[in-house]
Amino acid sequence: MLNLSLSPAGFSLNLQNPSKTSSPYPYHQPLSFSSSFNNINPLYSNTKCSKALPRNLSLTCRHSEYFEPQQQQQQQQQQQGASTPKVYVGYSIYKGKAALTVDPRPPEFSPLDSGAFKLSREGFVLLQFAPAAGVRQYDWGRKQVFSLSVTEMGSLISLGAKDSCEFFHDPNKGRSDEGKVRKVLKVEPLPDGSGHFFNLSVQNKLINLDENIYIPVTKAEFAVLISAFNFVVPYLLGWHTAVNSFKPEDASRSNNANPRSGADLEWSR
Repeated sequence: MLNLSLSPAGFSLNLQNPSKTSSPYPYHQPLSFSSSFNNINPLYSNTKCSKALPRNLSLTCRHSEYFEPQQQQQQQQQQQGASTPKVYVGYSIYKGKAALTVDPRPPEFSPLDSGAFKLSREGFVLLQFAPAAGVRQYDWGRKQVFSLSVTEMGSLISLGAKDSCEFFHDPNKGRSDEGKVRKVLKVEPLPDGSGHFFNLSVQNKLINLDENIYIPVTKAEFAVLISAFNFVVPYLLGWHTAVNSFKPEDASRSNNANPRSGADLEWSR
């Protein structure tokens, strides 16, 4: 908005931003300045006025009420982004006799006296098998689960089109109920070479359960699983947290504390 006023007492010019602006720099600092023109040419004065224009001309530019709320909103969004909400992801495969869902579970860390954190448990990928209960319906109340470790994921990543692998789990290993629950996951190639069979067998003597769920996985679906495994393995190991915490001063501090560490001796060979 541009305001121009002319009076016998003087001449003033006021420039103010509108409530919304199309300027590509909406967050510029307020601008305020004044200039004096001591030698104004009388030819530029209004000939109908009895007095010439004053010698002092002032120009003021200030923010409108539109900018400060925008800046406050941006700061609030940045503060909210600092605490990222939890997100649930997964990959699902639905077939006629069963369904399979795959979702990652994060690693666990334990605090140290120094204030740092140490990896206490690696993350894993949880496989959930549910038998079919009808056409495009699955009984998730009868689901069976199998946790893939990082090493077991590596076995699947390196699995060839005609290769097979088998994993055995005892959830109660090292406890008094060891051997009473047995889980076996077999991954075998399909006879026609179009993919792999995922076959989960669960024997639970504690509740007298003997369940066997299998589902065919096509080459395309298997490729998606392998791609997801390759991406998530470093995160399950917790390496992303360590890399994000690296600082230049950490290397110099460790070198000063132990100038002949094992790594230095190895690289100096």
